[in-house]
Amino acid sequence: MNNFRFLLATILLLIALPARADAQSGAKQSHADILDAVSTFVHAQTRTLPGQVTIKVDEIDRRVVRSACPALEAFLPSGSQLLGNSMVGVRCPGKKGWTLFVPVQVTVSVDMLITTKPFPQGHVLRAEDLSSQNGELAQTDILTDPLQAIGKILKNGVGAGQVLKQDMLRAPYAVTQGQTVQLQVAGAGFSISSEGHALGNAAAGQAVQVRTASGQVISGTAQPDGIVEIHP
Repeated sequence: MNNFRFLLATILLLIALPARADAQSGAKQSHADILDAVSTFVHAQTRTLPGQVTIKVDEIDRRVVRSACPALEAFLPSGSQLLGNSMVGVRCPGKKGWTLFVPVQVTVSVDMLITTKPFPQGHVLRAEDLSSQNGELAQTDILTDPLQAIGKILKNGVGAGQVLKQDMLRAPYAVTQGQTVQLQVAGAGFSISSEGHALGNAAAGQAVQVRTASGQVISGTAQPDGIVEIHP
């Protein structure tokens, strides 16, 4: 009887040991799968960038071990941009989840818009005012298409060969301060129009305040030809 109990205890111990070892070690997350998640994410996020995009994802230190995850989630940390040297996060959701950051390098070779000569503040850009210069994109707001600049107005003076960025230009004003504007209010089955005076400058689609003939100040949306739409 004692021999039987000893044999049974030995068998149970042998069965329990591998199971306990597996529970302690656990399945490990493949580094290749993590890198694939990062690469897929970066390619999707940079798909709309102009020019030639080159992406390099750094290898993960072999000493870094994470538990296997059924659904990897790649994300860009707050305040980061996928241009130059950056970091992409990969996380495994859940109570026992984890997060890992992988270094990436995104290089964009592109033809950037530059000015052909010096221009003063307020100059309206024309096609002949623009040229291009190939280089590495350092900011996402750098202009690359002449259509992004033609007809726009310089906020400040620029020198020859100046690389143009979005925040250097503004659209022409559809409404200017002090201008007499036509107020239009439209709704279901009705349309009302009257006159007022713009209290500021606004390009088409921008908000602007208007003083009506009665002295009331209302807000509307500037449109071409001195029209301000009021939404009831």
